[in-house]
Amino acid sequence: MSSPESPRDIELLARGELTVRGRVREASNAVLYCSVAHEGREAACVYKPVAGEQPLWDFPDGTLAQREVAAYEISEATGWGLVPPTVLRDGPYGEGMVQLWIEADPEARLLALTEDEEAGEGWKAVGPAQIDEERTALLVHADTPELRRLAVLDAVINNGDRKGGHLLPAPGGRLYGIDHGVTFHVDDKLRTLLWGWEGEELPPEAAGVLDSLGRSLAPERRSPPAWRNS
Repeated sequence: MSSPESPRDIELLARGELTVRGRVREASNAVLYCSVAHEGREAACVYKPVAGEQPLWDFPDGTLAQREVAAYEISEATGWGLVPPTVLRDGPYGEGMVQLWIEADPEARLLALTEDEEAGEGWKAVGPAQIDEERTALLVHADTPELRRLAVLDAVINNGDRKGGHLLPAPGGRLYGIDHGVTFHVDDKLRTLLWGWEGEELPPEAAGVLDSLGRSLAPERRSPPAWRNS
């Protein structure tokens, strides 16, 4: 569900003073670790300036930050709160995406490798993974409602880059997904590790959310969209 702090977090991110503290160097685009302060509140955040985006052959230049914000808005529309509060604003290096920093729970396990032929209880199989030249293992992901919701959201926003490092299990059982720059393409670009539920019928909760999204995003339609439940 959406966090009750979301409106206050959005105000902080949108109106606060940004101070760059460092850089996430392993990222392909410019990702700056910052603090943001406003009216006595302060928080850590990520700032991705449009000027630091690397050109992609299949996406228009300078649009990744906007896509990140759109992913947050769709997440909020589902009521699941799967994307940290995110805004588009001006910053020290020009316009960019600013997102609340989430500290991941180091004890949480969402992905694993097993030498068993099938996923065990509480896990879903993704597929074989090469360990070394002679050994393979089965890659599995956790079978949780939160992760399944994220799989549904990825399909809705056409996420072309759902990696394990983009999953942030937070303390208290919350789950967040980050790095949504390559989303909302007009062609099918869905690329994800969360294939464990492929072919299964959507749970009623997800079907209801999809129906609600369809009606809210296309109010001119006279009847609800016929969503496929598989």
